[in-house]
Amino acid sequence: MVQISLLLGLAAISQVLAAPAPAPTAAPDLEKRATTCTFSGSGGASSASKSKTSCSTIILSALAVPSGVTLDLTDLNEGTTVIFEGETTFGYEEWSGPLFAVSGTDITVTQSSGAYLNGNGADWWDGEGSNGGKTKPKFFQAHNLISSTISDIYILNPPVQVFSIDDCTDLTVSGITIDGTAGDSLGANTDGFDIGDSTSVTISGANVYNQDDCVAVNSGTDITFTGGVCSGGHGLSIGSVGGRSDNTVDTVNFLSSEVKDSQNGVRIKTISGDTGSVTGVTYKDITLSGITDYGIVVRQDYDGTSGDPTNGITIKDFVLDNVQGTVESTATDVYILCGSGSCTDWTWTDVSVTGGKVSTGCLNLPSGISCDV
Repeated sequence: MVQISLLLGLAAISQVLAAPAPAPTAAPDLEKRATTCTFSGSGGASSASKSKTSCSTIILSALAVPSGVTLDLTDLNEGTTVIFEGETTFGYEEWSGPLFAVSGTDITVTQSSGAYLNGNGADWWDGEGSNGGKTKPKFFQAHNLISSTISDIYILNPPVQVFSIDDCTDLTVSGITIDGTAGDSLGANTDGFDIGDSTSVTISGANVYNQDDCVAVNSGTDITFTGGVCSGGHGLSIGSVGGRSDNTVDTVNFLSSEVKDSQNGVRIKTISGDTGSVTGVTYKDITLSGITDYGIVVRQDYDGTSGDPTNGITIKDFVLDNVQGTVESTATDVYILCGSGSCTDWTWTDVSVTGGKVSTGCLNLPSGISCDV
């Protein structure tokens, strides 16, 4: 019996020794920790770009971004917050940019009180914008942002175009200031917001002082601009539509906004000879003043023979509701130049634009629409 017990005990010990060792406890995922990282100075941009996925909150404190370098915060971890502090500067170099780029899901980009991004635009301004002269960097690339927020960013003196919003879904942009007033003599093509290939984008409470489109929706669906002030530029624009892989604009709302001291107020421009569609665009509760070219303008001859519109891009369900204001005496109140049969189902209510010339050259007006409002 003793021998049998001994054999059984040895067998049990052998089974224990032969059993696989327990798996070690997994180390915590450092990327998922609530980690706040602060980057500053001339080396901060490089460090932030390299370490961005190790931080849940990224504080950019008084960065001096070197010339020819993008402050690259693309492909951030889901839920990352980015906060600008103090003055962010960008070194001078002739290049196309962007100066800053961000992408990801559930991303928040904001700033602390008194902070601003200084584009030092005067170093580039030569009166030619993106059409020639010095090669100028675009500023703020917001591409591939999903369910994200950009808020309370102050942009000073952009070299050329400011916000490029592309391939975004459910993006909220609020409280943005773009101050390019110093570029009124030599700044050009300083678009406030260029939007393309995006769905469900809302821009609220923007103050844009620039020398080109305040907003330009080139393609996309469910885009809203509300509670904004646009000054010095080319107005609230659709387009130019055409010349891209996506030439569809559907459901755009410009609401409760002011356009002042600008070339145009309400503007739709489609590229001559191209195909596409503009559907469901509404301007509601828009106030115009100090307009120097056109209060309301729709042109389907853009980038083609002036005065010879084409009809490959349709403009349907264009609504103006309570659009009021004045233009300069040398300007034109309303100018509509549609291709044959390409502008349909327009509804204008409480529209009054006065102070300028009444156009006699409007062409192919939809039923019920007049250039004398």
